Amino acid sequence: MKKIILSIEGMTCSACSNGLEKYLNKQDGIKNASVNLVMANATVEYDEKKINITQIEELVKKAGFKSLGEFKEIRTEKKNVKERVKFIIYTILAILLMYISMGHMINLPSIPFLDIHQNTTNYMVSLLIITLLFILYGWDIIKNGYKNLIHKTPNMDTLVGIGVITSFLYSIYNMYMVIKGNHHQVMNLYFESTSIVIYFIKLGRYIDGRNKDKTKEAIQKLVKITPNVATIKVDGVLKTVTLDEIHKGDIVVCKAGEKAAVDGKIINGKAHFDESFITGESKPVAKEKDSNVLAGSLNYDGYIEYEAEKIGKESTVSEIVKLVIEASNTKAPIAKIADKVSGYFVPVVILIAIITFIMYLIIGKSVETATTTFVTILVVACPCSLGLATPLAIVVSEGLCASNGILVKKSEILEKAQKVNTVVFDKTGTLTYGKLKISEVINYCNIENDNLLQIVGSIENKSTHPIAEAFINHLQEKNIKFLNVDNFENIAGMGVTAGINNEKIIIGNAKILDKFNIINNHVQDEERLSEHGNSILYVAKESELIALIGVNDIVKEEARELIKTLKSRKIETIMLTGDNKKTAEKIAGDLEISKVISEVLPTDKANIIRTLKKEHRVIMMCGDGINDSPALASSDIGVSVNNSTDIAMDSSDVILTKNDLNCIVNLIKISKATIRNIKQNLFWAFFYNCLMIPIAIGLLKPFGISINPMIASLAMVFSSVTVILNALRLRRLK
Repeated sequence: MKKIILSIEGMTCSACSNGLEKYLNKQDGIKNASVNLVMANATVEYDEKKINITQIEELVKKAGFKSLGEFKEIRTEKKNVKERVKFIIYTILAILLMYISMGHMINLPSIPFLDIHQNTTNYMVSLLIITLLFILYGWDIIKNGYKNLIHKTPNMDTLVGIGVITSFLYSIYNMYMVIKGNHHQVMNLYFESTSIVIYFIKLGRYIDGRNKDKTKEAIQKLVKITPNVATIKVDGVLKTVTLDEIHKGDIVVCKAGEKAAVDGKIINGKAHFDESFITGESKPVAKEKDSNVLAGSLNYDGYIEYEAEKIGKESTVSEIVKLVIEASNTKAPIAKIADKVSGYFVPVVILIAIITFIMYLIIGKSVETATTTFVTILVVACPCSLGLATPLAIVVSEGLCASNGILVKKSEILEKAQKVNTVVFDKTGTLTYGKLKISEVINYCNIENDNLLQIVGSIENKSTHPIAEAFINHLQEKNIKFLNVDNFENIAGMGVTAGINNEKIIIGNAKILDKFNIINNHVQDEERLSEHGNSILYVAKESELIALIGVNDIVKEEARELIKTLKSRKIETIMLTGDNKKTAEKIAGDLEISKVISEVLPTDKANIIRTLKKEHRVIMMCGDGINDSPALASSDIGVSVNNSTDIAMDSSDVILTKNDLNCIVNLIKISKATIRNIKQNLFWAFFYNCLMIPIAIGLLKPFGISINPMIASLAMVFSSVTVILNALRLRRLK
């Protein structure tokens, strides 16, 4: 079996992607096809002995789309206000059409030159022109309905297309009869049915497609993490080159403040690197000879030379991009309820309409009566209410989520969240703040803690080491001024020394104590700080150790309450992190998290999520870093916090805009209410159809109950209004 990702042109809505996917999966030689509307591509797994790429591309063409070849780059479309303007214009036209065609029925003031009785020709032509505009607006619906009918996969577009075209052609026929002199036929014009059906379907599509390109834009930003140019060493001479000019085995130079251009191994020098975007580890990592460096990681404070090993698509960053794209191409296990229902509903309605048409002719009814009944059935059964049942409830719920600090980007999420039984958390930046903070000060001198931190912070303000930011931020937050510092000296790999008030202050790691022959009599305190996952800063005055300061990532205040609430709902919690085992287990223990999986690489995170899903779990993954993006995309529901990287936020399905983890519980509550509301909407939609279709067929004519397409179109609008009002009830949820 082989797998290929093809770029597809011509898909405009979910009906397009679903139709193409079903069509490809029916073909001999194709094991599995998954079409992604957002990424505009199709992942096809096929048997190369039975079918080749050229034949697959030909199948795409037969389905009505165009293959642009193998997927190589992400094509983003700039946000286009034309669609919004177009929708506003057609909203105005829909109101105008209804006023012209039905205003006289409820005694609204008529427009003289468009009056149905006094200016019949003007009245008909105005309706025809507006309807032609709506047919143009909904041509993609009609075209998709036709294609799906040809491919034996009829959907709601098929029913809409047949009803629209039949109603339109029948109205054209009656318009012709009026012109011929049969003025009574003016009451049998159903142009408004054609137009309003299209308008309501477009309304749902407009709402559903607002954020289509966000994922693609985010993945493009990820690629930009690596620098555009790099410095390589050739025969002892430094040369600036583009990334495309770097080859495996080249010696690449990376100075302080620069990013590594490619993955490689250090052959000379040492430095601290920020790899948090890959590993999730907030603390800078010391690198020396034979250590590996990752493309995009930031060199804080040193000079290194490294041998290029993984370039281009082989780099870790490129691998993450690939994982995100592949994960986003997989289909959610739960299809939309309305789509499932319409799979049976649409062909049944078409069959009923055809049988009724034939039976009317058989029993001697006129062609006009048979045609009118045929159109009435299709119009009254037009799935506006069925089509709106799910999206309208979801739109109201999305607004409810937004007001509670939850941005839901995919409508399916509000179907899935109620079934979540496992929540997987990244540690750094998700359960913790993701920034180093002073966790504990153990003071052995007579200097007050605030004054001690003022001294340390003033000296660290001169340093470029990442750990210095914890002290600088502390002084700034407390509005403590910096002291004058003299004789500042940086001792590479150990720490710093400086003079304050004519006293020599020494700050650094354990190595600096040995350098200055300072005795450490506080081993137990040192061990305790280390056990709690702290980085330890040793502070000495002259030759005496005066303090130990623990610096660590602090757990978010709401995390403990969230874990407790999830457990009360019988939802398992798991920590999945790239951090070291000791630190991860300490934080997990404090929060009472059920399970810990630590020291995990980005690629392994996604694999672990997939393994958990195989255990019949519905997984919600919550993370914030680039390293989390494949796992976010692989999970059933990916949740990112507001301060996440762009790729994490756009690989996820949900963004917590308030940066409050308790929003996860609110999402689950809203999801349950949404599903309940959708089921109610579907019931009313079906109740309406079960009631109105027999009437449209004419089964109740003996009892004096019958309808024509005009009444059918009003009934269709009424059913939609019922669904809309029920969906709006969700706004009262607290």
